[in-house]
Amino acid sequence: MDRNPSPPCSDAEEEEGDAVGNTVYSKHWLFSVLTRLIEVIAPAEPDPAASPEGARTELDEEMENDICKVWDMSMDEDVALFLQEFNAPDIFMGVFAKSKCPRLTEICVGILGNMACFQDICMSISKDENLGQVLLQRLCDSDSPTLLETSRLLLTCLSQPEVANVWVERIRENPSVYDCVCFIMSSSTNVDLLVKVGEVVDKLFDLDEELMLNWIKNGTCQSVGPSVDDSPEELPDFKIVPCILEAAKQVRSDNPEGLDVYMHILQLLTTVDEGIQAIVQAPDGGKETWSLLYDLVCQELCQPDDPPIIVQEQKTVLASILSVLSAMFASQTEQEYTRMRKSKKTLYMPLIGSLIRILQYMEGCGKRAVDNSKESKQEETGRTEINEEDFHLKILKDICCELLSNMLQELTKENTLEGLHQGHLNEQTCSCAFQNLLPLYFASVESFLEVLREADQTLADNLEKRFPSLKVHT
Repeated sequence: MDRNPSPPCSDAEEEEGDAVGNTVYSKHWLFSVLTRLIEVIAPAEPDPAASPEGARTELDEEMENDICKVWDMSMDEDVALFLQEFNAPDIFMGVFAKSKCPRLTEICVGILGNMACFQDICMSISKDENLGQVLLQRLCDSDSPTLLETSRLLLTCLSQPEVANVWVERIRENPSVYDCVCFIMSSSTNVDLLVKVGEVVDKLFDLDEELMLNWIKNGTCQSVGPSVDDSPEELPDFKIVPCILEAAKQVRSDNPEGLDVYMHILQLLTTVDEGIQAIVQAPDGGKETWSLLYDLVCQELCQPDDPPIIVQEQKTVLASILSVLSAMFASQTEQEYTRMRKSKKTLYMPLIGSLIRILQYMEGCGKRAVDNSKESKQEETGRTEINEEDFHLKILKDICCELLSNMLQELTKENTLEGLHQGHLNEQTCSCAFQNLLPLYFASVESFLEVLREADQTLADNLEKRFPSLKVHT
């Protein structure tokens, strides 16, 4: 972190055997800092600087500088192993139990986060049940920097396949984690924290569908929430979808990567029926979700004044958003957001126009990259492969075409006239749509062409000439 001082230059070379592993850091210096840390949380005599409860609320400058140096040094594996051998995690447990100093708690969690980057240490930390429980309790902290470091530590552990299941099970068995995470997502304005918490939730849902289902169905369990003292604080009745939406609104302008994370969380929810229902059966009938995603597609992402290459940069977030919109649209018959959309036709055609523009931009970036894997580069062996970038573009195209085909089937003559008037529909855009939808979505194209013929016979005739297969079936 920028605010931390650089690690010290050690004189370990002058004292044979004092160096930590292959580093130039001094074992004696590290030992002395950890010893002083123990004294901070368990002083032999009362400290006049301590709070009335007997614990320091602030670190003195020298101690803070030294422990921050340890934080920086802990990114080195030899130092991390030395800290592990010295039972630093147990010392930090004492800090979490006794310290009233938020900065000290933040630093100690941060050191553990660095140590957890190394597999053996991560396994040791993860298998310590007491430490695991204490770390999860840090999610109920009221200090944003501590919450950020706790989230970073959890994400590091969840990213290690050897221990991920240990943490998933631990979190599943701790209802307070759900409430604390929802509290952060729904109330924090700290974008860095929201992004990191979102990454934790995204990873959890990706790892374990059962946990995701539990969180979808969950309300509050009268858990202990963030508090400035030791008294429990009852949290409101959180629902996962509104919390995700609130966090997404906070990060949408300041952090594109964070928006991508929260859109992917919504997409994961739509992989199960319960998740789709949680979205479309919200008290507002899903209008808030639809409105946010609609605005992102129609007003912010892949806009007319953007270069076509923008679709490469935004392909993953667009795929997530369109996937959720597609799932919501498929549930349209009973949902209020659809009745709202149909009654306000201005909310209908711009989305279709945006979908066609996305397809046009993908063609502009290179049609070969998104048509299908047969057009991807072949190696000398003759085996067809598609690179990761092309793969994500193909996913985006597939999702885009599915949603577009479903929407075209719902168009009325009035909608179509509106689209023609607004410029969303013309020979160029319709040709692009047909080119991408045929032959897979022939029925949708045919249905739309019949409506188009009522609105603009000349345009319909021109399209039939460009796509002879349609004329054969009409």
